[in-house]
Formats: sequence, structure tokens, C-alpha cells
Amino acid sequence: MGEGTGTERPKATVLQRVSSVLDADAHDVTELDGGEVGSVYHVSFHDRPDVAVKVDDSPLGIEAAMLQYLTRTTSLPVPEVLHVEPNLLVLSFIRGDGRFSERAERDLARHVASLHDISADAFGFQFDTLSGPFRQPNPWTDSWVDFFREQRVLPFARAARNDGTLPAAEFDRVQQLADTLDARLVEPASPSLLHGDIHPGNTVVADGTVRAVLDPAIYFGHAEVDLAYVDRLDSIGAAFYDEYRRHRDISAEYFEKRRDVYVAFHALENVRFFGDDRLPRLDSALDRLGL
Repeated sequence: MGEGTGTERPKATVLQRVSSVLDADAHDVTELDGGEVGSVYHVSFHDRPDVAVKVDDSPLGIEAAMLQYLTRTTSLPVPEVLHVEPNLLVLSFIRGDGRFSERAERDLARHVASLHDISADAFGFQFDTLSGPFRQPNPWTDSWVDFFREQRVLPFARAARNDGTLPAAEFDRVQQLADTLDARLVEPASPSLLHGDIHPGNTVVADGTVRAVLDPAIYFGHAEVDLAYVDRLDSIGAAFYDEYRRHRDISAEYFEKRRDVYVAFHALENVRFFGDDRLPRLDSALDRLGL
């Protein structure tokens, strides 16, 4: 008999490794859509609940630390960390039905508002976190505008330029955005704990209820960052904002003046993640900002 396909060999390795680290009999593995970080598998057992497994060379320990922080300090539902080592992360498997209804929108809004109520004395975080596979520097900073410019916009723009995904013309436009942030953004009353990459694709729902939120990129920042990220897919509508406003205010100036700043940054992240085919969205946001 042959040695099997390239796809079968990694799956067999995952079965063996997970069986060993959990001391359980894993019998089936299915590869899932894994986003930007590594390969993700659903593993089933004869004698214990299913798990989700990430395999990658990126620092999965940081993702585990973010999930553990959210478990300890918030009510946000996230997968339980069952095992972590340098290139293996084993999480509880959360099953959903994939139907992101108006009821689910409202439930997500309540969770996001509750997360945003958690504050800190400054902007940043107690350790550097991740955005997809890339490090997010989080030095404690007193000014939100300074933090967003110096730890988010400029580092990502320079990295994308150096990677060859951000052309010089777009880099110059992003530099202009960074130079004008003092006039475009406002300081919040207090820092909010952000998920950092919140959207329906990172949300597991079943029966109109949020069962888990995945792939955090946490830090303390302006709540408007998460609002702009939520808004980037058509599956989120008025119900989310209506419910969020029952718990926290949203300034009208956010929609009129500031949303596109955060949309532009998210588009910049996508250019770095996925390449220059994501440039049109960045260009459109910069156009709307008059840059």
C-alpha cells in the first residue's frame, strides 16, 4: 500500500498528537476553515467531548493566553484552552448552526457592550498580543490617538511596505492618515477592552445565541474599533446597533467622521495578511477620508 496523500498524513499526525496529549482515543479528524493562522481541525473521540485543534509555527501560546484572560476576567464565551505547546493548541469544540439571525445580532451586541465596559488605566495590554499571525505591540500609553498611530497604523503600514504588499503610493497615503489622526479621532472617556477582530465569522451561534467568540486580538483601546470591525460584513445590521445602544452610547460623529479611519486600518491589516488584491478597499476608505 502507498503512504497516503499529503492531506492524510497531517491528519494522522494530528490524531496521534491529540490522543497523546489528552490521553484519549481520538478516532476522526476533519480540517476546518482556519482563517489566517495555521491549520484548524475538528477532532472526535470515543470517550470524551470533541476538540478543536490548531497547528502552526506562529506563537499559539499567545492565543491561548488571550483566551485564558478572557475566561478569567470577562463573561465573553470563548473556547476552553485544554492544551498548548509551541505549535499545537487544543480547545474545546463549540458547535453552532451557522444562522446569524437578528436575535444572534442582539446577543452579540450585549456581549460586545459588556466587554467594552471593562476598562484599564491606559491603552495597551499587559503583554503583546496577536492580530492574525502578526504581533500587536501593546505598551501602556496614556493617549488613545498616540497609541493607535504609533502601535497600530504605522507599524502595520511599515511592515506591509517591507513585505511588498503595500505600494509606495498607498504607504504615503497611510502616512498622511497617521499624521492627521489628532484631528480625526477623539479620546474616549476611558479605555475599553476590545476583542480586536470581532465579526460574524469569528462568532459561533446556535438557536440565535452566541455560543463562542473566536480568534481574539485583545487590547484596551477605543470601543469604536470593534464597532467598525463588526460593521464590515452585511450580516450585521440595525439590530446590533439598536441593542448595543441599550447598554452603551454610540456617538453620531463615529459614523460621520471616524468609522472610515478604523475601516482603513482594518483594510491595511488585510493587505498585509492577504496581499495587494485587498488594496481597493484600503483605497476606497482613504478616498472617503480625503487622502
